[in-house]
Amino acid sequence: MSTEAYWAEKAQSVLDDLLTRIPEHKLRPRLEPTRRAVELLGDPQKSYRVIHVTGTNGKTSTTRFIERILRELGLRTGRFTSPHLVRLNERMAIDGEPVEDEVLYEVWQDIAPILEIVDAELEAAGDSKLTFFEALAALGFAVFADAPVDVLVLEVGMGGEWDSTNVADGDVAVFTPIALDHTDRLGTTIPEIAKTKSGIIKPGAIVVSSAQPAEALAVIADRADHVADSFKVYGKDFEAELLETTAIGQRFNLKTLAGEYTDLFMPLHGVHQIENLALAVAAVESFIGGGAQRILDDVLRVAVADLSSPGRLQVINREPLTILDAAHNPHGAQSLVGSLRDSFALEQPIGVLAVLGDKDVRGVLEAFKDVFAEVYITQSSSPRATPADEIGEIAREILGDTVIHVVSDLRFALAEAELKASETKNALIVSGSITLVGDVLKIKQEEADQDA
Repeated sequence: MSTEAYWAEKAQSVLDDLLTRIPEHKLRPRLEPTRRAVELLGDPQKSYRVIHVTGTNGKTSTTRFIERILRELGLRTGRFTSPHLVRLNERMAIDGEPVEDEVLYEVWQDIAPILEIVDAELEAAGDSKLTFFEALAALGFAVFADAPVDVLVLEVGMGGEWDSTNVADGDVAVFTPIALDHTDRLGTTIPEIAKTKSGIIKPGAIVVSSAQPAEALAVIADRADHVADSFKVYGKDFEAELLETTAIGQRFNLKTLAGEYTDLFMPLHGVHQIENLALAVAAVESFIGGGAQRILDDVLRVAVADLSSPGRLQVINREPLTILDAAHNPHGAQSLVGSLRDSFALEQPIGVLAVLGDKDVRGVLEAFKDVFAEVYITQSSSPRATPADEIGEIAREILGDTVIHVVSDLRFALAEAELKASETKNALIVSGSITLVGDVLKIKQEEADQDA
């Protein structure tokens, strides 16, 4: 066995250990167990500065954008995101690169005895042991302290107030658009969800937010007024202006907290990504100079030209044009539809769709009404996947004249959809689930390895 294969196997054992715990999608609304774990670990999350990111859609992209700019400024960065598309290591990046298998395994071995102590304390008190995400958060904080990093860009797992990441105190609290999602845990209304997410605002923090529904903005503003140093919002304090959409990206201007940046180019599609970048720039300006210090043009230009956001309007093939987008709730699906129209000028593409069982299947499908010529309904490898037959029944009710194929096996569904797209010279869109996008990326990597 090669050294690389050996450590890959060891890294897989870390994921296997984590999977023995309460699953990630069944987060517990509690913070004390994570607080206890990091306390016993010496509070690693206090060894670096933190920019904390929450919201419903756009969190991962915004987190990646912030990290990339900070890295170009010469800081040693950590980036914590979730979920992963292919490998667990993606969630913990140091200087933009996923943590190495050896480091992941060795840090896990270091902290495992401490986590076992916390598990025992919880079970003795009649509570359940640390969940998947609670243990993962502790692992991430330890990985970044061990690196060590100067600053961690930290994406919440779910919500904010009781999310395990909230044991860290963010110098900057960042809010991407808030919409209805995870209503079984975060609340059934926008104000309830906004209240939970506004829990990441810590005393003395600077708060920056994307444009929000009025009821969400009011909740965030109230918390910021009582706790934060300042509160800035997109459309009022900073904004983006699209100049041109091309086949390989977008040109745009930014007006931000500290000045203006003109004729920037990003190799990503979708106006929402420009707005996410404006938010990211506002967050970085807030972090480095309280919103008063401008980023050097050359620094920002280089960082923006190098942005990536895997699984978000990701073009993986040109013939047929194949786009992956992890739109897993109605708001995300609506954003995808707008981008297909505005950035790609696509009409009646072929779709491959799968949705997880705890998501708003009807809402996602309603967003896709009259969008696709044909849709291949399938399911991802996730145990939470809604059966393809079940989605198919709802799709026939909602999607009107769209031709619907139900193919439970993803590989077959993808192959048939690719063939149809090639025959009709149409684009192919894969969406509806983050795990679906991850599965497709794995399939494509396997195909590339076989061809090598």
